[in-house]
Amino acid sequence: MGRNDTTKALGIQNHVMQALDLVKKYRGFSLEIPRLQIPKGFATALIGENGAGKTTLLNILAGIRLDFKGKISYFGEQGEAIDGSIRERIGYTGPNSYFLPHWTIAQVEEISELLFAHFHKDRFRSICEELGVTQSQVKEVKKLSDGNRMKLMLAAVLARDTELLILDEPASPLDPLMRDKLCDLIRGYLEQGNGEHSVFFSTHNISDMENVTDYAIIMEHGNIVEEGYVEELKEKYILVKGEAADAEAAKEILFSMTRSNYGFEGICLAENLNRLAGMDTVREVPTLSQISVAIMKANTKLKV
Repeated sequence: MGRNDTTKALGIQNHVMQALDLVKKYRGFSLEIPRLQIPKGFATALIGENGAGKTTLLNILAGIRLDFKGKISYFGEQGEAIDGSIRERIGYTGPNSYFLPHWTIAQVEEISELLFAHFHKDRFRSICEELGVTQSQVKEVKKLSDGNRMKLMLAAVLARDTELLILDEPASPLDPLMRDKLCDLIRGYLEQGNGEHSVFFSTHNISDMENVTDYAIIMEHGNIVEEGYVEELKEKYILVKGEAADAEAAKEILFSMTRSNYGFEGICLAENLNRLAGMDTVREVPTLSQISVAIMKANTKLKV
């Protein structure tokens, strides 16, 4: 029995972070989340299209934004925002470098050691070398590519002793090979923690990160519209393929559909499969990416 099965079989509710009644309003946009729970010991993906509210949510959870309403608890400790002791236990990376542009890689190392009690210089240098961002210790952050700036931020957080990583679009500026390496880094971080480490990362394209995702939360225009362990979502939603002649009837049953002259395919709730009776269909296990796109299409404000 795997970790997911054991947790669910025992009914254990073990969360590294919980939030209640989170609200942040802008003109024309409102983030409203009645309840958010991030399971401990797993990699959780926050999935949504651009503008869904992912960065706003992560900024609140990482303690960057304090102008919100609601309650958040970290590691079982109640509070309305991050304090200093909690911040030491969390590593954060965002799409914009939080290092000053004129800092060199050597200065990033020096300042990180001053800011965080459990920052390890040897580990930082090793990870930088592993990720290929040691071209020059005197190279300024502003002269690094977007991908190398993200690598530098990842090296800095992984060089610390933390229990939770909050990563905002970490794969976005990375090339395909480095995205695969990022998955390895996340898996290694979780394994080293022996169930005590957790990762919460956002993405608008889950396909490259699916193999490291244990739990998924899907957002649309400021709301959580679906969530669950990946294997449970793949039981709840089924990929259906059928003949072109049945496409119009199936369209009323499926979450989303793509059509061609040869047939159709789309995502269907497992509980609605009986409504496809009489149609010549093939049923397959969908990818998390296919499920996410279908749910986002069903909830988006875009014309699709």
